[in-house]
Amino acid sequence: MRPTLLLAALSCAALACQPAPARLSEADIAAIRAVTDSFVEYGRARRDSAGASLYTEDGIVMPSNQPAVQGRAAIRAWLEAFPAMSEFSLTIVEIDGRGDLAYVRGTYTLTLAASGKTPAIPDHGKYVEVRRKQADGSWLLAIDIFNSDVSLPPR
Repeated sequence: MRPTLLLAALSCAALACQPAPARLSEADIAAIRAVTDSFVEYGRARRDSAGASLYTEDGIVMPSNQPAVQGRAAIRAWLEAFPAMSEFSLTIVEIDGRGDLAYVRGTYTLTLAASGKTPAIPDHGKYVEVRRKQADGSWLLAIDIFNSDVSLPPR
């Protein structure tokens, strides 16, 4: 066997023998749930800067029917432009992950508040988040995608 081929084979074998990252601990799951609770609280109270602080510096939000929003400053601006909500809740369905990477899958309900002659608009749907564990043990949102279960009105 050639030396480079042997070295490549040994490198692959060494990598394959590495232990898998640890499953999420109960403390990790509790910390992830705490971020979700904070996100709901901040959304209801229109604390957009606080809401944006729950994302990684290069976080991405992928809302329905809109382009992706990347970066904490852009996410803060997007949250500031989001219509006021009279109701907002998130229900976590699943949390899983390994090491410093986790995902959260869930459902949401919200009602955009009535404004002037525009009536309140109810919505509900689903979401998936990718979370990254930070040095302080918090789990910030790296990727956040959500979409509505409500059909768009016919044209």
